[in-house]
Amino acid sequence: MTDPQTKPLVPRSPSSPGAPGPVGSEGAPPDRRAWLGLLVVLGPVLLVAMDNSILHLAMPRITGALSPSAGQSLWILDVYGFVVGSLLITFGSVGDRYGRLRLMMVGAVVFGAGSAGAAFATSPEALIAFRALMGIGGATLLPSGLAVLSELFRDPRRRAQAIGVFAATFAAGFAIGPVTGGLLLSVFPWGSVFLVNLPVVAVFLVSAPVVLREVRGTRPGRVDALSVLLSSAGLLLAVYTLKDAASHGLSWSQAATALVGAALVWWFLRRQTRLEHPLVDLGLFRERVFALAIVTGLLSLLVWAAASYLTGMYLQSVLGLSVLTAALLAVPGAVVLTVTSVVTPRFFDRAGKRTALAAAHLFAGSGLALLLLADADSGVAWFLASTMVAGVGYGISFSTVAETAVAAVPPERAGAAGAIAETSNELGNALGISLLGAVAALVFRLAGPDVAGTLNETLAVPGLPSAVADSAREAFLGGMRVAVAAGSAVSFVIGLLVLRLLPRSVR
Repeated sequence: MTDPQTKPLVPRSPSSPGAPGPVGSEGAPPDRRAWLGLLVVLGPVLLVAMDNSILHLAMPRITGALSPSAGQSLWILDVYGFVVGSLLITFGSVGDRYGRLRLMMVGAVVFGAGSAGAAFATSPEALIAFRALMGIGGATLLPSGLAVLSELFRDPRRRAQAIGVFAATFAAGFAIGPVTGGLLLSVFPWGSVFLVNLPVVAVFLVSAPVVLREVRGTRPGRVDALSVLLSSAGLLLAVYTLKDAASHGLSWSQAATALVGAALVWWFLRRQTRLEHPLVDLGLFRERVFALAIVTGLLSLLVWAAASYLTGMYLQSVLGLSVLTAALLAVPGAVVLTVTSVVTPRFFDRAGKRTALAAAHLFAGSGLALLLLADADSGVAWFLASTMVAGVGYGISFSTVAETAVAAVPPERAGAAGAIAETSNELGNALGISLLGAVAALVFRLAGPDVAGTLNETLAVPGLPSAVADSAREAFLGGMRVAVAAGSAVSFVIGLLVLRLLPRSVR
């Protein structure tokens, strides 16, 4: 049954003079109302993206304060991304059915509570738990925020521009996360990287009910609870195995856990094909452009997240730079990434999506390859070149994936399609640290001096001989190179596959 109080955010047609607008903006032109609504939505979007990467430069400080194990360090970094990724599709469907604004308001409160708890955590376990709570809140914000754009901007051209701004904000959050974390840590304790979220959450909670009205899609049916359980549990079990194996070596029990996780994911996918109202509309992937765009989003974030985390450790723990210096060195790449996200829609309106998807992978692979030239004595110039070249690819990916997903479906399915696009980004971010981070950790464990499980733990050992410290740094650098080489190779392969599989006529 439709709630009689539920109204669209803006008129169905921007030219309808008598249609209702957002509260408090009755006299404003439709375009102004739409852009004001977009501005309100962008605050939480920036936070959710930023919190994926804000700890990349903060981990050495957190490690010193809480002394997490190698496995706990990885969970602190990416439990947020995994929770967000595993619940995005669920909350995309919930928002479509029950109300997007209501869901965003609840999610903002949960996100703020998790941020406050994380800032004052006194143990690795508590920090992991509060990061997971932040992930639950974040998962409500992204799909509803992207779906709102399809209601705010009914004209396809305006909608593409708005999604470009949305994508640029999301990209900026990922890019400036390490920079923001580094700048905060140069002045404040490590908890400040979480407390910075609270003012933005407060502004959103005050302004959203004034500027926006509730919107619901027209999807029938209830959210399938078993699908939610299968997707979340399957993913987390599989990833737990990767993390534990990288830290302690592979065992039969870990292999069994991985098989159970894979079986649950397979069951989830099979179930979606049989449900009348599935959690994930797998039929969307029959469209080749849509499918390759989603793969692009996942892999671009996979290689970006791994490189960002590993190079943050490299700059501080191998080259010995301060956290502030490391943060400033990340600025050029962040600027390139953000600007590329803004200009991509205009350029690729002419060049076409085939060119955009291929270019995203080829630029990312080329940038990553430059990191292979960095060594234990000098590497700042190669780091700068790498982030700027790869930043072009990541910027293209952020913009193209979001626009392709939303444009491929009718407005009432925008939440679910947007959730798939954002899920590919979030899972790519988390999987990058888990998969490539685990590869780097494994190489360090095998080639390192066998003093401790991570480079920072090794360097913190009292009275450590300089030769052992140098050996640990070289082992970390070897692990970083293996992970980066793997990410670069995957990027090149997917870029070439896009050129091969999509015809030139695809626009």
